[in-house]
Amino acid sequence: MNVTLIPPPSNQTLTRVGVIGGGQLAWMMASAAKNLGVSLVVQTPHNSDPAVAIATDTVLGNIADAIATQELAKRCDVITFENEFIDLDALRVLAEAGVCFRPRLEALAPLLDKFEQLSQLQGLGLPVPRFEALTRVEGDLNPQITQGLGYPVVLKARRHGYDGQGTFIIPDAATLKATWAKFDYPPMLLQEFIPFERELAAIAARSVTGDVAIYPIVETIQHDQVCHRVIAPAKISTHLQDQINRLAHTLLHGLDVVGLFGIEFFLTASGEVLVNEIAPRTHNSGHFSLDACHTSQFEQHLRAVSGLPLGNPDLKCGGAVMVNLLGFELAENDYLAKREQLAAIPQAKVHWYGKIQSRPGRKLGHVTVLIDTEDPIHTLQEEAQAIAQQIESIWYGDQLPYRHQ
Repeated sequence: MNVTLIPPPSNQTLTRVGVIGGGQLAWMMASAAKNLGVSLVVQTPHNSDPAVAIATDTVLGNIADAIATQELAKRCDVITFENEFIDLDALRVLAEAGVCFRPRLEALAPLLDKFEQLSQLQGLGLPVPRFEALTRVEGDLNPQITQGLGYPVVLKARRHGYDGQGTFIIPDAATLKATWAKFDYPPMLLQEFIPFERELAAIAARSVTGDVAIYPIVETIQHDQVCHRVIAPAKISTHLQDQINRLAHTLLHGLDVVGLFGIEFFLTASGEVLVNEIAPRTHNSGHFSLDACHTSQFEQHLRAVSGLPLGNPDLKCGGAVMVNLLGFELAENDYLAKREQLAAIPQAKVHWYGKIQSRPGRKLGHVTVLIDTEDPIHTLQEEAQAIAQQIESIWYGDQLPYRHQ
């Protein structure tokens, strides 16, 4: 690949941002870009991908296509990412020629592989579940769990796991061996199973000047490792909020990154906080910020990578609940009648990603409902759960993919 050297960006605000990826995250970023006066160019495989309709310009190409990324670089000042499914080695050639990536590739490198990610977090002094690499030893295909991980144990694909794909809860040695064999014994990650009390998440951004902005800590409700609901703010102590904020600062400063990260936590029954995974991009747990915060996570990420000052991440209402609208059937349907019912819920904001086809588990949209409750009987969390059940009853009908607790 012949690469022309590109002058490095100045310290001034960069007004042309490229995004590798054109799905719903890039779509929501493109909407925020218009409000900031930033031109957004996306690299994505299909003209029908959500961000194409609203982006300033599009480079058609697979997200791992470095030739397409080279063309993207000609049309923008800085390149960022919608997801982690990138060809890092190919992008390094472009970086050496002067293409500006934010977050920087050196910071992304240890995060794309889940084993290396946990090793990096541990090296930064962050609390993580115990873990080890599962690798094939010549002549021995019997996986051995060491370091007292025990069973059940969590088995994860080291690359490309997303929305629960590539993650398995393994009850015993026989199941571990069978599951590993099903994938022909690739290197995988074994992670201690944490019987958590709740799952929490933090969205945090770091600017080019090293300033950090952290959104209210949220509680995420997951089923089969897929996020269904997010409640903001989480009902946690000030001490716990401060602890999580410190961990976020340690992570962003330790990696020396520019951009916005999603950080997932386990909260144990004893009050211990463990970092589960991090995503070096905008994150599903931050979608509530589009309607509930002064600055959305998408605007914040653009502010960070383009060199603008970070915005105010605080809530502008008492709280909010976000519910993902997941596909529950194989169909071509815009579900307009269901969306109209959802939009009729007081203070509801429906975000539809414009995807043509539905399939079970596919993210088709989300709904955020703002909550300003002075109810002396029901807490914000109770009201949020009641609203979420109402949304899911409308959306799924009798096809809810899990049972209400």
